[in-house]
Parts: sequence; structure tokens; C-alpha cells
Amino acid sequence: MLPAFQWPVRVYYEDTDAGGVVFYANYLKYMERSRTEWLRHLGFEQERLMREQGVIFAVRSARVDYLRPAVLDDALTITARVADQRRASLHIHHEVWRGMESEAPELLCRGEVKIACLDARQFTPRPIPDTIAAIMNAGDPQ
Repeated sequence: MLPAFQWPVRVYYEDTDAGGVVFYANYLKYMERSRTEWLRHLGFEQERLMREQGVIFAVRSARVDYLRPAVLDDALTITARVADQRRASLHIHHEVWRGMESEAPELLCRGEVKIACLDARQFTPRPIPDTIAAIMNAGDPQ
């Protein structure tokens, strides 16, 4: 399986709640963006997958543990790593870090997201295309 993919995120004012911390649902948005960018890094743009291969990836379930708050202007790193790969699904482990490049990075949040591979027209489960599965099993194409 591939090592964890890392995606940088800056916390903007629009991401925070009245208390000045990142609104809890925005962590799921950060995780979604990291998965999208991870697929793009592997050479698979989601719109093209839908158009050319007839597949989409949809969240089936999500579990998030909030450990410490992120605040306005924090530089975060969102990781995405395949924890388990099945025929028609992926289990993605996410972590949200502050100060990943420092000597004392802080783990702020972690999540487990189950992704289903679906037929783009019928929204029924279908196997992950061999081209995607092969790259996920072989390693980074870059």
C-alpha cells in the first residue's frame, strides 16, 4: 500500500466558528480535499474517472476523533492513507496535524472514512478499476 499522502491547508476565517476554532464539520471537508488531491497525485481526476471509466467514489461512513482545536491562520497538514482496500471499497485513515514541519507537531484530529466505488449512472457498487487498484498496491507513480 502507498505511504500517507500529505496535503497542506491554511485555516481561514470562514473555517472557524463563533469561538474562533475550526468548525467541527470542516475537518471532513479537509479530509475530502486531501482524498481528491491524493487521487489527482496518483493520476486520477474524479471527473475524468466518471466520464471515461463510469465510476465515482462516495463516502459510505465516517468517524472522526477531535483531539485538539485548530484556530485561525493555522498551517495544517492533512494526511490520507489506505488502511484497507477491498474489491469495491477503500478504508482511508486521515490525520490532521499542526506544525508538521516543526520539532513538536500536534495531532489535532483523526478520522476513518469508508469509500465505496460506484457505477456513476446506477449508483451501485462496482469493483475499483484495475488501473487504480494496481497503482494503490504498487506504490507512488511519481
